[in-house]
Amino acid sequence: MFNGAILIGASERHSGTPFHAINPATGEKGDVAFSSAMPAEVDEAAALAEAAFETFSTLSPDARATFMETVADNIMGIGDLLIETAMAETGLPRARLEGERGRTVGQLRLFASYVRLGDWLDATIDRALPDRTPLPRSDLRRVNHSVGPVAVFGASNFPLAFSVAGGDTAAAFAAGSPVIVKGHSAHPGTGELVARAIQAAVKACGLPEGVFSYLPGADRALGGALVADPRVKAVGFTGSRGGGTALMKIAAERKEPIPVYAEMSSINPVVLLPGALAERADALGASFVGSLTLGSGQFCTNPGLVIALDGPDLDAFVASAAQALSGAAPQVMLTPGIHQAYEKGVAALVGADGVETVARGTEPEGVNRGQAAFFATDSATFKSNPVLAEEVFGSSSVLIRCSSIEEVIATIAGLEGQLTATLQIGAGDEENAAKLLPTLSRKVGRILTNGWPTGVEVTHAMVHGGPYPSTADGRSTSVGTLAMMRFLRPVCYQDVPDALLPPSLQDANPWGLTRRVEGKLAIAG
Repeated sequence: MFNGAILIGASERHSGTPFHAINPATGEKGDVAFSSAMPAEVDEAAALAEAAFETFSTLSPDARATFMETVADNIMGIGDLLIETAMAETGLPRARLEGERGRTVGQLRLFASYVRLGDWLDATIDRALPDRTPLPRSDLRRVNHSVGPVAVFGASNFPLAFSVAGGDTAAAFAAGSPVIVKGHSAHPGTGELVARAIQAAVKACGLPEGVFSYLPGADRALGGALVADPRVKAVGFTGSRGGGTALMKIAAERKEPIPVYAEMSSINPVVLLPGALAERADALGASFVGSLTLGSGQFCTNPGLVIALDGPDLDAFVASAAQALSGAAPQVMLTPGIHQAYEKGVAALVGADGVETVARGTEPEGVNRGQAAFFATDSATFKSNPVLAEEVFGSSSVLIRCSSIEEVIATIAGLEGQLTATLQIGAGDEENAAKLLPTLSRKVGRILTNGWPTGVEVTHAMVHGGPYPSTADGRSTSVGTLAMMRFLRPVCYQDVPDALLPPSLQDANPWGLTRRVEGKLAIAG
């Protein structure tokens, strides 16, 4: 169960100004009063994390993987209580949350299997060449080390997969970093249940208690204090551009600046090429609306922009999309604040010069329901009004009608960095697609063809990142095993005696790793 506690290492306490969860489907306040962590708790959690760092960061791959698998087992062991609590705090349906729970434990287990492989250590050995002329070469050995304790901020739109035990936490644990989670105030009961599951795994695996702490609270000062603490060495954040840039500023102004890996803002352009429209305009309109309204549009990969060449086939797409959208019932949004922001963003588009309202969903029945919206404009209007390129978090999208493929390319070139771009292609579109790809690859982290961007598979190859402002660092990803590289740094050992080297670099290779020796892969066994 949960009781509104702050979890610092192995302990729990109640302090600070209490706050309550709000059921967005009804607007009603929850019964449990949740504690708000204060700067004193940040200091204590950071001290414990620092104390746990050396032990946790030097665990064998198998021991660390076993811990992560224990976390996954414990989350599943919570059972129906976790799903029902999340439903009450987010308004999300059972099936969506059960799927998200599966993704959460699945990514923990994926990271565990990858940790056991040891590839992420990138153990590299260049042996000494004492007889080399004109100068001998030292023995040089390199391996990745954890950067240190990591602060993770829970996301509003994924109460499980991007929150307490979500992708950032899984990646940090995999890298050997103790984690301090700033729990999201929108789903504190869900967060505490998962936090207790991690706390129990730390104890069961005999790890130092500071490997994990959970600090709930609605005060922005809590997050600021966490990022500012000198013992925190990196930050994982998923949320608004305003929130992410505020944390980036705090991190940059520290005596020792640290990276903030923030996933923030993206409108995920979809390009409809002529061949695709000629072949399946009606089907594209319906499937576009399905992607747009999925989860009330509360995904970071929501298709918020459509770009296409004007003409009769595009008109057919618009008619199909308008018909589908006009029958779309508004869904509950995650919080009253998110709903208010969505309404404000849509209102700005409704009132914009040169923008046509193509269709709206049905009228809302109940509180915090997001009425879907689809707008259209031309490329000149889009270029002249920056508001049209801003993310509206929810089921809202803008169509840009272009007169040539060169105008499509210029429109894409003028966009900010994005998480995804989608090409809908058909017969005869290969030449235009080839023209678009170089520009798209400079703007986004993931390019799709003949699909829709909503839905991010957790795999080794996935990139869920992109140039600013989609993320703070376009070289990184927050999904997939590559995400753990955000929390690692290389260390080179020169002429260090074998007995003093980390196991990953010792001649006996006690962990059985595949390593790169003299530039060539040396397969273990």
